[in-house]
Amino acid sequence: MKTAKQFLAETDPEIDSACTGEWRRQEEGIELIASENVVHPAVLAAAGSVLTNKYAEGYPYARYYGGCEVADIAEDLARDRAKRLFGCEHVNVQPHAGSQANMAVYLSALQPGDTILAMDLSHGGHLTHGSAVNFSGRLFNFVHYGVRKEDGRIDMDEVEKKALEHKPRMIVCGASAYPREIDAEAFRKAADKVGALLMFDIAHIAGLVAAKLHKDPVPWCDFVTTTTHKTLRGPRGGMVMCRAEYAKALDKAIFPGIQGGPLMHIIAAKAVAFKLALEPSFRDYQKQILVNAKALADALMGYGFDLVSKGTDNHMMLIDLRNKGLTGKVMEFALNEAGLTVNKNTVPFDTEKPTVTSGIRLGTPAVTTRGFREPEMKRIAAWIDRISKDPGNESLRGAIKVEVKELCSKFPLYADLA
Repeated sequence: MKTAKQFLAETDPEIDSACTGEWRRQEEGIELIASENVVHPAVLAAAGSVLTNKYAEGYPYARYYGGCEVADIAEDLARDRAKRLFGCEHVNVQPHAGSQANMAVYLSALQPGDTILAMDLSHGGHLTHGSAVNFSGRLFNFVHYGVRKEDGRIDMDEVEKKALEHKPRMIVCGASAYPREIDAEAFRKAADKVGALLMFDIAHIAGLVAAKLHKDPVPWCDFVTTTTHKTLRGPRGGMVMCRAEYAKALDKAIFPGIQGGPLMHIIAAKAVAFKLALEPSFRDYQKQILVNAKALADALMGYGFDLVSKGTDNHMMLIDLRNKGLTGKVMEFALNEAGLTVNKNTVPFDTEKPTVTSGIRLGTPAVTTRGFREPEMKRIAAWIDRISKDPGNESLRGAIKVEVKELCSKFPLYADLA
């Protein structure tokens, strides 16, 4: 019987070539983007399963289409496992992405024009936390808090001051580029002072939360949103958890509010990822993510790199390159040419445009999945240091790329899927 890859190669050689090229890029390079990971083959199998053929508008046992009895089983498994994993009262696994998860919360609990207090994008927040070019900033009145200039950490005094001044209907905590643990209890206290709802976007740290390596935000929050990739190591998608009192409104906001039929193949893949995350080995894996992040951060600081907040509590670090006389755009390109994939990123109080930036963001989920440990983190830091000294040197980039490829060959990802 032909494999799926054989069918693809025969039917569409161009797309097959693109897929093979991406497989090779992942196999031969080092993925350091904090929001990316490498899923288990079983997650890939579910995501590519025949469930992609099923339209299942609605929710289990209340669908608008017939023939959903198997889809109901898959979605129930995903929901039940998510509840066990995070200890939440209610969960919706249908959001297509984290952005839809956040949108659903806003539309279920607020009215357009309501005030929301969230983290400034330039200080580490996310587009859906009130960027003017995003739906969030267009539909709601966002005010923002940030980090202290002296230590790069969230200024809770500012959070409380702005909450009292603006009386938001909701406070959002969580970030896209913040390397320290976030205290949900402290945000709850600020929210309670003004009668605000509290939402925690744990998209980046969901795996650490599931493994009980970060403080549990669920008891303190009305809503908790997340993606299912990143540290959780599932398929690309979103999820919302909430208290039981908000369940009906939340479900209605997702369907029929902002989405139609759910992606059942992705929901099945989420269920697989949640099952894997419930295994004891998942906690060991998350611990290694933290160990690797600290090892990489320490090694980089040893080379004189300026890390925002001088370190990390989670899976990511943010490097301010201004003391090296470099921009994020230059380093992203140079490192990518050497087989090290990172993303340029604004840093707090940045002086460059968002398309250029003064920083880069690094993360350890994907390299930890690959099997890298502390010695490999030190090698990565050394490569980054070498590139930073002469980013325009094409020969240097090529030489490091050969070294990167040689290291990666000892830690194959999907050798059987070529």
